[in-house]
This record gives sequence, structure tokens and C-alpha cells, in this order.
Amino acid sequence: MKIQKQQAMRNVLKGLTPLCLAAIYFYGWRFTAVLAVVAAAGVLSEYVLAKKYGLQMTESLFVSVLLFSLSLPPGIPLWIAALGIVFGIVFGKMVFGGFGRNIFNPAITARAFVYISFGVPMTSKFLPTLPGPDSWFPGGFAHWLSPLDSVSSATPLFTKSADLFNLAFGFIPGSFGETAAVLVVIGGLYIIIKKAANWRLTVSAIAAFLIMQTIFWLAGIRDTVDPLYALISGSFLLGAFFMITDPVSASQTTNIGRWIYGAFFGVLTVLIRVFSIWPEGITFAILLSNMFAPLLDYYLKERKKRKGASA
Repeated sequence: MKIQKQQAMRNVLKGLTPLCLAAIYFYGWRFTAVLAVVAAAGVLSEYVLAKKYGLQMTESLFVSVLLFSLSLPPGIPLWIAALGIVFGIVFGKMVFGGFGRNIFNPAITARAFVYISFGVPMTSKFLPTLPGPDSWFPGGFAHWLSPLDSVSSATPLFTKSADLFNLAFGFIPGSFGETAAVLVVIGGLYIIIKKAANWRLTVSAIAAFLIMQTIFWLAGIRDTVDPLYALISGSFLLGAFFMITDPVSASQTTNIGRWIYGAFFGVLTVLIRVFSIWPEGITFAILLSNMFAPLLDYYLKERKKRKGASA
């Protein structure tokens, strides 16, 4: 079965390449094993259902595979990673009829499944041994798995001793691809320039996030960190650039819908981080945003029709 080529998806893969290299540098070559297992399980699960129901496989599959792999912690058992992507592809994409019909982002669906089902391995983050001044290279390129210290906190959001440099360049606990904020932004800007992602979704998400986070921070709400720290810690930027910009599961009907959708995601992320038992919040914020995207598009379409009829 041939795989449908999608130039936009290829550009997203290029945008994620720096994060893959960073994952190897910080955590070692084990990332490639996780990626290979996830890719094999993802391709097989989509191939079986696509063949059975006469659907077309697309290159968007590889974006889902890569995003899911980057969202996993370094010590994740390989069988959990494989099970997660199978669930994401089958129940987040293929049951809806394949690419273009799915409501939820397959990668984040997969992550939500393993996050809820396998809480301990998913919330046990690891701190890579920081390279000294004379050993910045080769880092993890010389190891299968870099020396790691388990950290009890579930997210960098509560590693308040980390300075902005470590947050920006990835020297903090986290999953394979979420910690190097600078590389996330570089890759994200690339896919926006290449028009593989709509900039309105990202800008509105970041703006709404900063506004809401600033309000809570100035109000002195317990455990609320300062806005800049909150922005570049955790996986918010990865979600804002690479996940809510998914061309299928996001609101894509109108520019107004994109602004609202992105802002909804940004606000939800802050609310979940501050008030829920889930300290990260990105996974559920994306799924909730995905859920309301069709309703938002429907309302805006009907509003446009009523305006046209009354004109």
C-alpha cells in the first residue's frame, strides 16, 4: 500500500529534527530505540486498518509517531511506548475514518492513554547529567542512555531551582523533546514560515497563556510561577507550535476561529496547571480544545450564513 505524500507533514518532520538531535544529546541513543519501536507499531496499526477498510495511509502518521516519541520520558518501557501509539492511531484517528476525519490529535491521544494507564513510568522524570565546561560534546551521543537521576517532581514546572538558561536549553528534568525551549521555538518558526502551521493558533495560545498566567501570578495564587518561567518550562511551547496547529483537529474554518481556538488552549493550560491535580496540563488542554473545535467551526459557519442571509 502506497503512502500519500504530504509536503506540509514533511516540513513538520524537518521542524522536529533539532528536538530529535537534542533528545539524543541529553539522553543518549535509547531515544532512537523508542522512536523505532513507536514507528513500527504505528505503521503496522495504521496499515492493518487502512487495508481492511480501504483507507489511504498518509505521511501524517510519521508526524504523530515523532511527536508521541518526543513526549515520552527517557526511561519509558518500550512496550508501553508501542501500546500507546497503537491506541492513538486506532482510537484517535482510524476509527474516525483516517486522516482528515479525526477529531482528536493522534499523538496526544496516545500520550493521554499512557499517562492515565501507566502513571508511574510517565510521571517519573529524569535529570540528565549536565556536561561540564570541558565535556559539552559528545554528551549523549557517546552513550546508549546518559547517566540519569530520577526526580520526584512530575514536571519542570516545580523545579524552581532551575534557571532560565537551563530551561531554555534543556538541562532540566523532562521528556525527550519538551525541555529545550529554544529548539522548540526554532522548529516552530520553521513550520510557520513554511506554512505547515498557522501562526494565529500559536500566537493566540501564547498570548492567552501569558495573560492568564500573569493574572494568577500577580494575584498571588498558591504555586503559580512567574509567566516567563511557566512559558518555557514544561511542554507548553511544544503543544503551541506543533500540536494545536494540527491541520485536522484544530479549528481551521476561519481566522476568528483560529484566534479563539488558540486562546482557549492557552487559558485551559493555565487553569489545569494551577487548579487541578495534573501539574502539566498540556495533554488534557489539547484534547478539550480538539473536542470543542467542531462546535466552534459549526457556530462560526452558521453565524456567517445568517449574516449573509440578512445582508
